[in-house]
Amino acid sequence: MNYNTLILTKEEGVATLTLNRPEKLNAWDAEMGREALQAVEEIRGDSEVRVLVVTGAGRGFSSGADLTAMGQGGQGSPTDRTTLSTVSGVVAVAYNLHKLDRPTIAAVNGVAAGAGFSVALACDIRIASDQARFSQIFVKRALIPDSGATYFLTKLVGTAKACELMFTGDFVDAAEAERLGIVNKVVPHDELMTETMALAKRIASGPPLTIDLIKRAIYKGFSETDPEQQIVFEMQLQRLVFATEDFKEGVTAFLEKREPKFKGK
Repeated sequence: MNYNTLILTKEEGVATLTLNRPEKLNAWDAEMGREALQAVEEIRGDSEVRVLVVTGAGRGFSSGADLTAMGQGGQGSPTDRTTLSTVSGVVAVAYNLHKLDRPTIAAVNGVAAGAGFSVALACDIRIASDQARFSQIFVKRALIPDSGATYFLTKLVGTAKACELMFTGDFVDAAEAERLGIVNKVVPHDELMTETMALAKRIASGPPLTIDLIKRAIYKGFSETDPEQQIVFEMQLQRLVFATEDFKEGVTAFLEKREPKFKGK
């Protein structure tokens, strides 16, 4: 499928979704929201894709919602009946990235502000260019952080730091974001995609069903208050993977002292 506001490429089991409104620092308008949802669904339906990388064209990852479009009625506003089934745009994109049954990596090449920051947070892993900057800038527009920001950021940095970042809207640079645990790794700007793709391909070479279930277990553990229930859930998932061909291949490869070749079965 062709997209106007995105570039979607696929290589060696890795899909790369590039936000492509560089003249607007990849700000989210209604069209990009619709197209991103379509792209995520395309990836969900492609069994050849094992990892999704999200990045931005030009100087920025994403500066957030396009306020010009919002002022012209181009972005919908929440209502008192808002539910996950009724949200659209970048909010729905962040949620669908989080729920995608594949690992997701944000390659943050520049500014990630507002909802752009939220989209990066919704990904499982974040690698940042040394030129990246991050801000929960919502408060400076008298808005509440959305697209999952109050959930994901608090889980990463703790309540007190999340409050500080969201109450002030201050920018943090890549080094500080790494120190806080917002990003996994900071790399030189020119090496961002090389480093990101190397990690993505390593993950893509793993057993896809197993990695999907690992992702489910991790995020279920976010809200689980009883360790016993989480352990039981892990055991249930473990029984599923015991029955896969990939598990048998993993054991065989170990015994034969070679690298396993997983097929997703």
